[in-house]
Amino acid sequence: MKFEQKPMVNWYDVGQLASTGLKTVISTLFGNFADKRETQAAMTPDYDVYDYSNADDLWLDYVADLGDGFDATYTVAHSLAQDKLNIDGHDLPRGKVLIMGGDEVYPTPEIEEYNNRLKGPYNAAFPYDDKLEDKPHLFAIPGNHDWYDGLTNFIRLFCQNRFLGNWHTQQKRSYFAIKLPQNTWLLGIDIQLSADIDAPQMNYFRKLASETIQPGDKIILCTAEPSWVFRSWKKKEASMNRLNYFIDHVLFGKERAYFDRNKSIKLLAVLTGDLHHYSRYENVSDDGKDTCHFITAGGGGAFTHPTHQLKKEIKPRANSKAELKAVFPSVKASKGLAWWNLAFPFYSLGMLTFFGFFQLLTMWFMQSFSHETVLEGGALVTKTFMERASAFDPCLSNFGKYFGLLWSNIKHSPVLLIMNIILGGGILFFTDTKTGKWNWNWLAGGLHAVFQLLSMNLVF
Repeated sequence: MKFEQKPMVNWYDVGQLASTGLKTVISTLFGNFADKRETQAAMTPDYDVYDYSNADDLWLDYVADLGDGFDATYTVAHSLAQDKLNIDGHDLPRGKVLIMGGDEVYPTPEIEEYNNRLKGPYNAAFPYDDKLEDKPHLFAIPGNHDWYDGLTNFIRLFCQNRFLGNWHTQQKRSYFAIKLPQNTWLLGIDIQLSADIDAPQMNYFRKLASETIQPGDKIILCTAEPSWVFRSWKKKEASMNRLNYFIDHVLFGKERAYFDRNKSIKLLAVLTGDLHHYSRYENVSDDGKDTCHFITAGGGGAFTHPTHQLKKEIKPRANSKAELKAVFPSVKASKGLAWWNLAFPFYSLGMLTFFGFFQLLTMWFMQSFSHETVLEGGALVTKTFMERASAFDPCLSNFGKYFGLLWSNIKHSPVLLIMNIILGGGILFFTDTKTGKWNWNWLAGGLHAVFQLLSMNLVF
């Protein structure tokens, strides 16, 4: 297929930010009114379980946060396509099943973006081969970027028995249950845009848990965001409550930890992407016999998130804790990469130009509409804002007078007031409050907004 080799998404491009922000707002407002998961359930009423349990073992591949720039996406896809990879002296065969764990495309799920950023690179890395009989299968759960069109193009690509390169899609809904060898299950759930899981999906997994999953079975759960990490940063984060509710009341049918003693069902791991790094937490049962791993593996080819902000110990639920066991990149490398933020102006000339233009426009309005007639030398003289401001000597004692003059002009000019509010509010509300220390991030965003406004107005 023909496609355009796209560069990495520039998240600090002004147009890109505006477009993505608008679609995020629209999809959040109307997502509950256009939830296609209920339509999927109505169109595919069969209770599907994808059974791979007859084999003695089964190799799985997992990738999340893909569909960005061509170079990175193709590199990861090429690795997935190899017959085997030699890692530390061990030959790892290509998985019989490939799991895509969310955000299969960036920045938004238009069909052109899927074609250029996902289908094109994956088709090039592993072209369709009619002669290959045992083609690997593909399952995917949607992330927030797949949901921005209400899941329309995700369903077309992943839920209609099509091929992505030489991987053959199997699922009929945006969630699925796969029976693996050794009495193990892999369950993929669709959490929409951090919303409650829909009723048909809950009924699907309740039926699975009550009628099909047997005592002694083990579960690997795939979801679209690392709720346990978000909870560690913000105690009121509700996504972990929803995940625990699903585990407790749908899978186990009662309030248990991550190991159901009565039915002997064990949750081996919760696997996700969304944060673009690797991290693994371990939650150990009270008797030390069972372990549940919380794994973030968002290395599908998007930009890298830091790991030095991860806490050494978290509480995925009130009565248990999990310890951080491994990260990539390392904490030292993550801190080193963070220093590149100082080079932001050189890598984001569009954003730099935007701020410069915004300052120029603000000064133009201030100079054009802020006039004052004063008596000078026995005559009335009309002075512009710049002429009045230049009368103050540039010393600290005159800063208060200058800002008094500045505020007196801004508050009587709706255009200038709105422009300052848009700039300050935009900087504040685009602050990344999911990573790091939530309240401190808001404070940093607010200070950043204040300093931008101050620097813009001090130029006068």
